[in-house]
Amino acid sequence: MENKMFCYQCQETAGCTGCTQSGVCGKKPDVAAMQDLLVYVTKGISAVAVQLRAEGKEVAPAVNHLVTLNLFTTITNANFDKEAIVTRIHATLEVKQELLSQVEHADGLPEAARWTASEPMFAAKAAQVGVLSTGDEDIRSLRELITYGLKGLSAYSKHANALLQEDTEVDAFLQRALAATLDDALTTEDLVALALETGKYGVSGMALLDKANTGAYGNPEITKVNIGVGTRPGILVSGHDLRDLEMLLEQTQGTGVDVYTHSEMLPAHYYPAFKQYPNFVGNYGNAWWKQKEEFETFNGPILMTTNCIVPPKDSYKERLYTTGAAGYPGCKHIAGGVGTEKDFSALIAHAKRCAPPAEIERGEITGGFAHAQVLALADQIVSAVQSGAIKKFVVMAGCDGRAKSRDYYTEFAKALPRDAVILTAGCAKYKYNKLDLGDIGGIPRVLDAGQCNDSYSLAVIAMKLKEVFGLADINELPIIYNIAWYEQKAVIVLLALLYLGVKNIHLGPTLPAFLSPNVAKVLVENFGIAGIGSVEDDLELFFGKA
Repeated sequence: MENKMFCYQCQETAGCTGCTQSGVCGKKPDVAAMQDLLVYVTKGISAVAVQLRAEGKEVAPAVNHLVTLNLFTTITNANFDKEAIVTRIHATLEVKQELLSQVEHADGLPEAARWTASEPMFAAKAAQVGVLSTGDEDIRSLRELITYGLKGLSAYSKHANALLQEDTEVDAFLQRALAATLDDALTTEDLVALALETGKYGVSGMALLDKANTGAYGNPEITKVNIGVGTRPGILVSGHDLRDLEMLLEQTQGTGVDVYTHSEMLPAHYYPAFKQYPNFVGNYGNAWWKQKEEFETFNGPILMTTNCIVPPKDSYKERLYTTGAAGYPGCKHIAGGVGTEKDFSALIAHAKRCAPPAEIERGEITGGFAHAQVLALADQIVSAVQSGAIKKFVVMAGCDGRAKSRDYYTEFAKALPRDAVILTAGCAKYKYNKLDLGDIGGIPRVLDAGQCNDSYSLAVIAMKLKEVFGLADINELPIIYNIAWYEQKAVIVLLALLYLGVKNIHLGPTLPAFLSPNVAKVLVENFGIAGIGSVEDDLELFFGKA
């Protein structure tokens, strides 16, 4: 059967080879096509920006923001709204023409930098520039690995930008690397090096966001988060953008409307600044993929600040709002760019008409173990390691997902030796953060650093432990990496870890479909990348026979 589309950027891609008729995520071929074209024109404007910098000219922050928002829009589960994506294509082509007029030496620019057309030509062009337009399997694999890493990096940059933090070196690299994926002269060796360089700037991008978040809201601290409900109407906030949450909390004061977090927004409760809001009630539900049931029972409006949208049921679709890079056809979108105050009055008015959320669970979960908090406990942790009370740390950061095979992570967490501590970040934690795994001398056995971008904290912790123990190599630490991945932010975290020299990372529940056999071989031979096996086999591999 002829492909209607081709996408293999997420872990759940059909058959672990590629979605060809419709996306497992729910996106349709026409939306996939416009996403392909948006990536293409974003590579084109990036090539123009690279040339302008080479000529000594400045590239405005607005251009950097356009590039990052474009890429973020194409991340898995972010935007299903074809019209919104087409609007971004038009805007990109318009800005690109303005930039081209400033270029003095345009002869060496790639075709993507020159291409422009009216909307009736978009579909035909999209069919020519998708993933499969690169014929060589290994070149294609590496180009996509880099592109997906840059998508993840763009997400972190966008969140930092929302808090008025910029890193022009990260932006310049992001655009240079995007443009390089158009260069047919680059060899596989060149592209492997560029992938590692992407990891280098991934570290910089995550550090920028960490600085932005902690500068605005304080360092995360150990916090018990309520998972029950109150008696008043509520608004449920999902996604990752803390600035959106802050604006909503400010606008809901005195309205009688409570605010709850969902999925990746849970770690907002760990920041001191958010604790000042009396109507910030707690966290409702679990990871992103359970939202069809949980959004139904929440009863009030839901704000999706970033990706992780599951195509909504009609029963709650009119209660689903989007903002930023997120979008879904038929759902109301709250506008507002970098530095603007968004107007959430429609959500607040909507919430007042709704019943309070239905209780689906009760109790508390503990988190807030970002790097500043863990390093404050460094003496206690080092003592526990030296005494043998803690034998291993297991990094189980990353993403959750629908696949039944992900139950592996719950069973693995349950079966870990009692002297092992889990370090986590991202929504992967929902596989085990409500289990009663106890503590070791007062140190919880699940240390949650926060969102997926807070995997940076795990790297900082590892580097500090390396220093404390006087080790020459980060791989000498008693740390195991057993990471669950789903989408492109996990790709930039992986590349960042590889850049930092971390080896023997296990990825599951499957290895990425976009890794060709030869590229996978390079990662295995040079970095020890591996998949997962059964819980029993992996426990023996990591810990030896009991």
